[in-house]
Amino acid sequence: MLGRRKFLIKTVIGAGAAFPLAIAEGSFGKPVGKGSMPLILSTWDHGMAANERAWEVLNSGKSIVDAVEEGVKVTENDLDNLSVGLQGLPDREGITTLDASIMRGDGACGAVAFVRQVKHPISLARLVMEKTPHVMLVGEGARQFALAEGFPMEQEVLSEKAERAYQNWKKTSEYKPVINIENHDTIGMIGMDANGKMAGSCTTSGLAYKMHGRVGDSPIIGAGLFVDDEVGAATATGLGESIIRISGSFLIVELMRQGRSPQEACEEAVRRLVAKNSNIENIQAGFLALNKDGEFGAYAVHPGFNFARHALGERGMVNSGSHFKRK
Repeated sequence: MLGRRKFLIKTVIGAGAAFPLAIAEGSFGKPVGKGSMPLILSTWDHGMAANERAWEVLNSGKSIVDAVEEGVKVTENDLDNLSVGLQGLPDREGITTLDASIMRGDGACGAVAFVRQVKHPISLARLVMEKTPHVMLVGEGARQFALAEGFPMEQEVLSEKAERAYQNWKKTSEYKPVINIENHDTIGMIGMDANGKMAGSCTTSGLAYKMHGRVGDSPIIGAGLFVDDEVGAATATGLGESIIRISGSFLIVELMRQGRSPQEACEEAVRRLVAKNSNIENIQAGFLALNKDGEFGAYAVHPGFNFARHALGERGMVNSGSHFKRK
């Protein structure tokens, strides 16, 4: 079973030295060591820069919640990223709207959805968690809360790259997502500190050229993100509708609670997602999970899903080739 999983192992330069990713072929989903903490995982290549920032925050003595917030803010600021932050591709009306969520392992959580003009929706989601009796604020209500909390309203103008792409799309106005290219750049981050406390974050500008008002899985606690200190954490990326239909991240954590490894839980979640969604050949969705012992796993509907991992002395990308195969 494990022999078919091959990984692309890279090294990166961090803190002035090169650290190889200490995962041998065939060891995916196995612990680097019991109590291998702290640990930061995040989806896709841009997770490397996000993880570096999260690791820096954690090493400065701040909390794991601070780390996962500050980490994904790097991606929200990345002008080359067209699926996270205000520079992301717009909806079919030419308006960029943002979704985000954050969660602690004790059950505290916050989210915002269909937000306009807020540069860092992840920070707004955290304030929903910490300063309101609610879990989610959306649209104009989220905007009013942002203003009350002193968030500046950014000018509502598409980035240069997004504007060019939108004008080109309008020539046909055809909505046809391309898996692993157009819509995969949501960033989900899950992490654990040296004491085993967990937190996670997820932020996106959502599907390009979506219907105005559409919200995906990223701000939905239990779909795009779920964290429980007693068990583990999971996050998702890909077509949000397919992930919402199975409450993907919550499902994975509950499967781990029942004794499945993170890898086994991710694989079962993908099997259920495939069973509950039609046109699966055009749907990409991937899951990333870790448990309280530091074991981790990932699985996707189609090839192409990768993730970044940071642990003590180790930084790297993992491209698993680990995906659903029809029998």
